[in-house]
Amino acid sequence: MEWLAFALKWYFFILIIGITFLPLTLKIFSNFFWDKGYALSKVIGIIILSYSAYVTGFFKVLSFSRTNIFILLSAFIAINYFIYRKEKHRFRLSKKDIYIFLLEEFLFFSSFIIWTAIRGQEPSIRSLEKFMDFGFINSILRSKYFPPLDIWLSSDPISPNGYFINYYYFGHLTSALLIKLSGILPSIGYNLMLSTLFALGISLGFSLSSNIVYITAKALNKKVSPKTLIILGLFSTLLLNLGGNLHTIYIFTKGYNAESPLPFWNKDVAYSLNEIFQIAKNFSFNPFSTIAYIIKNSNYWYPNATRFIPFTIHEFPSYSYVVADLHGHLLNIPYVLLTLALILLVFVNTKLLAKYKILPPLALGFLTAVLYMTNAFDGPIYFLFILFLLFFTRKLKIKDKIIFLLLLTSGFFIFSFPFASHFKPFVSGIGVNCGSYFTSLEKLGPFLFEKGNCQKSPFWMLFTLWGYFWLLFLLYLISLKFLPKKFTSQPIFNILSLGLLYAIFLIIIPEFFYVKDIYPAHFRANTMFKLGYQSFIISSLLSGTFLLLFKEYVPKNKIKLGLKVIFAFFSFLVFIYPFFSIPSYYGNLGKKPQLDGSLWLYSYYPEDKEVIDFLNKNVKGQPTILEAQGDSYTDYERISVYTGLPTVAGWLVHEWLWRGSPQYVTSRIPDIITIYETTDPQTALRLLKKYQVKYVIVSDLERQKYKNLSEEKFNKIGRKIFESSNKKARIYEIRTN
Repeated sequence: MEWLAFALKWYFFILIIGITFLPLTLKIFSNFFWDKGYALSKVIGIIILSYSAYVTGFFKVLSFSRTNIFILLSAFIAINYFIYRKEKHRFRLSKKDIYIFLLEEFLFFSSFIIWTAIRGQEPSIRSLEKFMDFGFINSILRSKYFPPLDIWLSSDPISPNGYFINYYYFGHLTSALLIKLSGILPSIGYNLMLSTLFALGISLGFSLSSNIVYITAKALNKKVSPKTLIILGLFSTLLLNLGGNLHTIYIFTKGYNAESPLPFWNKDVAYSLNEIFQIAKNFSFNPFSTIAYIIKNSNYWYPNATRFIPFTIHEFPSYSYVVADLHGHLLNIPYVLLTLALILLVFVNTKLLAKYKILPPLALGFLTAVLYMTNAFDGPIYFLFILFLLFFTRKLKIKDKIIFLLLLTSGFFIFSFPFASHFKPFVSGIGVNCGSYFTSLEKLGPFLFEKGNCQKSPFWMLFTLWGYFWLLFLLYLISLKFLPKKFTSQPIFNILSLGLLYAIFLIIIPEFFYVKDIYPAHFRANTMFKLGYQSFIISSLLSGTFLLLFKEYVPKNKIKLGLKVIFAFFSFLVFIYPFFSIPSYYGNLGKKPQLDGSLWLYSYYPEDKEVIDFLNKNVKGQPTILEAQGDSYTDYERISVYTGLPTVAGWLVHEWLWRGSPQYVTSRIPDIITIYETTDPQTALRLLKKYQVKYVIVSDLERQKYKNLSEEKFNKIGRKIFESSNKKARIYEIRTN
């Protein structure tokens, strides 16, 4: 049960952070949220502690060490104790409050343990984007101050102090902070961070969605029992964190070619009536056995639900949790939910906004800055959403709106400055999808008109992906006809209606525009991915409220009954997704959980595991190493990833995206080949000094990559400081004089 001991140790520190920031959380939310905002205390603590460590590290006030993180935590304990002493009345909790706190803590803890056990079935930090994400974390862990170094582009004569990470890495910094704070190995902490994100997603999703229901019912002067709030909150958060889309209808078909998907009703995809009859006949026409047989024999592959429309990406949280990349869109989920909670608080309580003119917009400016630093698309997405809400807020004077906007914008730029000062965005313009009539213009302001860039999503595909939410939106629109007219003047009406419209807006935008990056065929993939992800989150959070309004206010008739049946069927399709995705990735869940993400190295590269362990134990700081350079998504760069030590050149396409040109890597590849293959020690030494290389790795991947590898010269220009037990891997320390 070693995995459980690690999980409990990690959970203890998360709990301490939550308890520490509970006074601040209650001060902000207790008067307005039915659960007093308890579930938000953990993420408030994590975001403030992480940002404080980042800023003090950026301005070189405090180095990024475990001791200094504890100093910061102690300072926040003192601050929150002061708030507690001053706001003692907020801590007079009823039995109901305590039960709700316990429920939300149970939701977090149980979700955390369950996902830890699932992830423990296959904890490998390998494949997809895991190398990149883990490399960022390890580089940050080795950083004394910030910004952190890019591990896949070492120093050179142009940049003798190295290159900084040119990516949105604040979520990776949060991961590194929790790893340092807990004292757990990074290769274990990576997987525990995944479980933490899932647990925060469940508990925060429950809190936020149930509070939307509560505020809506309050605006309608309608009593809603705690039981109803809990049920609807659970429904929404399970949809948000585990739900899929209607693509699972293909489970009940013969499947399709993923490169050119056909409609599920197409004769080459769907079972014919005769085929269904024959299957049913074998089970004496037992419908349950027939359906079970079809499901069992399905060749359904869960990633297709996120790559359905050709040349695009349309992920959702459930898929992200399963594939386990610690990427920005996943790391940002708790911060997005906290931002939406504050948006709800600010724009529902317009009197509060009129009273406190400075703090709310500055707080939202801070959060949108954090969203930007964690997943760059999300900052502008929610900045624009706030502007929409501000524009339609009737009970606020024009002057107050202008002040709000100025403070929001100022807050965003001020709080994002430590990151933005060294981050160069990848965006080179806004492309117009299918703007063929204007290709002669090529560019007009920020808008690009690129020849041949025309991709349109068939409506039936959009419905397959988003039809479930469109049905929920329809239920809300039907409900509006029967709601009291005074409801439309309530601030919560703006939240619900503008939230719905904004979710649809995020889906529609990629049909007309895309953010220009380096990918030619998949030119709108990232735009659809990042915008659709947030549409999924917003829509899920609103779902419980839409169901309540439809159930309580729409009169019973045949149409309502029909919509209930359709909704039940659609819900079945959406909620069966994890029953396919989790077993597909993690198997039958019968293995003893293991949390160390480096264990796969023992099976594939045991000598490299020894190299990594030696470097992590004996090398301080971030001196440059040299290992074989390889393509993206391969096992090359495994040493730099697992140690956080910069290598001369890493994954080409990733650096191309981050730097805007492939030359950063391609110009170095000939030098790396020469260093490994030349028989002239002085030639190798000259190139090694060019990139300030201190350690050269020679192992199987280097020998495979460089067929004419000459190893003897490294003993002449340095010394062997390590050899693996199987004699396959060596580390050479290069002379600096």
